[in-house]
Amino acid sequence: MTLKMRMIRLLWYSMGIVGGLIALVWSADRFVEGASAIAKRAGLTPMLIGLTIVSLGTSAPEVLISVMSALADSGELAVGNALGSNIANIGLVLGVTLIVSPITLSRDTTLIDLPLLIMVVILTGVLLYDLELSRTDSLILVGALGLFFIRIAQHAKKPDINSEITQIREMTMPAAWLSFLGGLLLLIASSRLLVWAASNIALSLGVSELVIGLTIVAVGTSLPELAASVTSALKGHADMAVGAIVGSNMFNILLVLAIPGFWGSLPIQAAVVSRDLLAVFLTTLTLALAALWRWNGASGSGTLSRPAGATLLTLYVAYYGWLFLLP
Repeated sequence: MTLKMRMIRLLWYSMGIVGGLIALVWSADRFVEGASAIAKRAGLTPMLIGLTIVSLGTSAPEVLISVMSALADSGELAVGNALGSNIANIGLVLGVTLIVSPITLSRDTTLIDLPLLIMVVILTGVLLYDLELSRTDSLILVGALGLFFIRIAQHAKKPDINSEITQIREMTMPAAWLSFLGGLLLLIASSRLLVWAASNIALSLGVSELVIGLTIVAVGTSLPELAASVTSALKGHADMAVGAIVGSNMFNILLVLAIPGFWGSLPIQAAVVSRDLLAVFLTTLTLALAALWRWNGASGSGTLSRPAGATLLTLYVAYYGWLFLLP
């Protein structure tokens, strides 16, 4: 193949990635908007909507990319996307959100949800220690997702911080369902385009699908979380922003990461455990410790400040240095 043909193909694949990411972000927004309007009419609180509808909706790109990657025999892309999105959600998304506005966390988020997320990361490390994602591993992860849904049900039984505040757009039920279903269909199409383009550009450049998933795809699929969280913080809906990130990270690990294993055992690079999963653990632990450090037992809440956001963003930049500069 001539150099000119290679350049034309690279340009074509790059356009596919850009177009796929733009469509993913737009369709995820439509999906979340419609689903949140439906949930609001059902009487759900903002924190509960954040933990369920928004987190699942903003994880929909990762879920669909994972399915498409497994079908295309590109399991490493799915693994990189799942872990890279978690790192981006906390380091980039929450880091930027906190720099925009400090966030007050409820007692349950500080003392239950964040520790649970840390336990899930540790569980994943134990399962992947043998450098293989098996069908049994995937079943265990999905089983843990069922336990997380029980935790979500507990949230529904009591109000959360700022639960009386909502930024959810008022929509008629037909309009909400149209937005929900239309967004879902476009999510499926755009995720398929993105997997095709990312796999081919990795092959053309000689870069592993894991690295493509950890960087370009992970950042791209985290854009909905970034937009939703910054908007929530600017409008004073802090609990919804954190709920979306905690829930999204749970879905990424327990569902997105698990999906390739159902198609058969997937070999895992050693760096996935020693570098990428470790980065997920460190960023999550830093977030939990920052919330616990500012815990106020008298008021029953904790505060994440701008310095905490700067720390998380610094960790995110350091991870990229680790990824590209160290052997």
